[in-house]
Amino acid sequence: MHLIKVDPRALKENPDRARQTKSNPQADALMLATIKAVGIVQPPLISPETGGGNGYIIDAGHRRVRMAIAAGLDEIEVLVAEAANDNGAMRSMVENIVREPLNPVDQWRAIERLVALGWTEEAIGVALGFPVRQIRKLRLLANVLPAMLDQMSKGDMPNEQQLRTIAAASREEQAEVWKKHKPKKGDPQVTWWSVAQALTKTRMLAKDASFDEDLAKAYGIVWQEDLFAPADQDSRYTTDVEAFLGAQNEWMANHLPKRGAIAETTQWGEVKLPPKAERIYGKPAKSDHSAWYLDRDGKVQSVAYRMPEPKAPKGKAAKADDHASNDEPVVTTKPRPDVTQNGRSMIGDFQTDALHEALARAPIEDDTLMALLVLAFTGLNVSVQSGSGVTSYGGKRFARHAVQLIGDEGTLAFDTDTLRIVARSMLIDVLSARVNQTNSGIVAQIVGEAIGADAFLPNMGTEAFLSCLSRGALEGACKDTPVLPRARVRDTRAALVEHFGETPFVHPSACFAADAEALADWMARNRAADDGEESAEVDADGLPDEPAEIDGVDATDDESADDASIATDDINDEHDGTAAPDEAETFREAAE
Repeated sequence: MHLIKVDPRALKENPDRARQTKSNPQADALMLATIKAVGIVQPPLISPETGGGNGYIIDAGHRRVRMAIAAGLDEIEVLVAEAANDNGAMRSMVENIVREPLNPVDQWRAIERLVALGWTEEAIGVALGFPVRQIRKLRLLANVLPAMLDQMSKGDMPNEQQLRTIAAASREEQAEVWKKHKPKKGDPQVTWWSVAQALTKTRMLAKDASFDEDLAKAYGIVWQEDLFAPADQDSRYTTDVEAFLGAQNEWMANHLPKRGAIAETTQWGEVKLPPKAERIYGKPAKSDHSAWYLDRDGKVQSVAYRMPEPKAPKGKAAKADDHASNDEPVVTTKPRPDVTQNGRSMIGDFQTDALHEALARAPIEDDTLMALLVLAFTGLNVSVQSGSGVTSYGGKRFARHAVQLIGDEGTLAFDTDTLRIVARSMLIDVLSARVNQTNSGIVAQIVGEAIGADAFLPNMGTEAFLSCLSRGALEGACKDTPVLPRARVRDTRAALVEHFGETPFVHPSACFAADAEALADWMARNRAADDGEESAEVDADGLPDEPAEIDGVDATDDESADDASIATDDINDEHDGTAAPDEAETFREAAE
């Protein structure tokens, strides 16, 4: 290594330099003033250009060279070193770290450059004085969206927890969230908390798992390593919540004690014990029961409880009970459903879209269309303002269809084609099978079957829907297909997705055929009585009917019955002799 003088303008920048982001303007101004006053105190480090060139490449001191040019210096002193086989990558990084810490993005880029040149993480850690864990943390930035990296390189960095969440998400998820939270012209700062919150996924920790690795493989659970967690803890986790809980449930079922049972929990994570059960907080007796359940973190918990002593039966039953055993466990749980709640919601969306598509396109006879219109208004999601006092909020919404049947003179005026279009549009607005307040109930199933809406259902053999099925239901979907169930649920699901990519799949529970028992019950509950009056026991959704009211008067109250009659008479007197023509008669006249 020797010292020479060169024109700073003749030096070439190193493309592999560690510091690539723009330097601070205040720091540049301070260096420029220093160079003008006392010159360059420490000469930049350069090396001969390789690949046939006869110039020099700057290994360290790019800012000093740039400020010397800005100061108008014709010559500066530089140290010439032999060309390195890594193009000076390690020299540049070490020199920059000593002078001023690189921001994490530049550190990561320099580390990736060294790794590409054959450096190991351990070797980089020894050379830089960094723990290997720190090197691995920085390398997680490789999973961060480039647009986010650009923002971080400006000094706008998330904290460690937020960076961990962002790096754990996929590029597609990051891009979708970045569209909503990227900096605006008026607000150049990024709210990293919002970005991390949008990318947060529920994590099930390996340290909370009671099952072993064999059961984890059977459920297709792949553990991921959380490099930001403390080094002395098991930091593995999975975001496949369904598989984790399924493995936990199977482990509990296989390890239940003699008088134990798997219990459900409330929405707050508290265990549900059988009716009249008394929870035991001390040491349980041999005759006590235990309830195993999963808490909100997915960990297996257990509580002891005691059932009250059964009353001694009398007579012959007492003798028979003497031979009965009290060792039978109390069952406090239901079997896992074949389709999860999210799957049922997806089925409701599929059915509603298919129903609307069939109502718009399927051939429907006129008499069937009118019958369907009557059925639609008996759905759970429909109520109509009528003389009976039932309240509806759909009048304004439906009016846009009604106006198509009204002529310029304010009377009914329409042709058959218009009536068909309006009837279909009304049915589409009313009927729904979605799992929310818009659900029409069983009538949507009846209508869907009547018009062949099954043919309009989409292909449900997708990863999104099949992940909502239990292991048994997933293996049941393999029936009548060349796909054989695999040991791992994930492999079975992947094989089915590939198969159903060419052969569409519809889950049996999504078909529109109404359950025979539910249909009979619905008809029995809603069939009119012999005298022509409606049954007041239950309404369409199986709930007790509320007492009828007329202008706020309870007609079922003995003391108010007379008031109700008077109120009814007053309503009739208002229209005495001036009643509007019957609507049905007007409709018939317009049709003629």
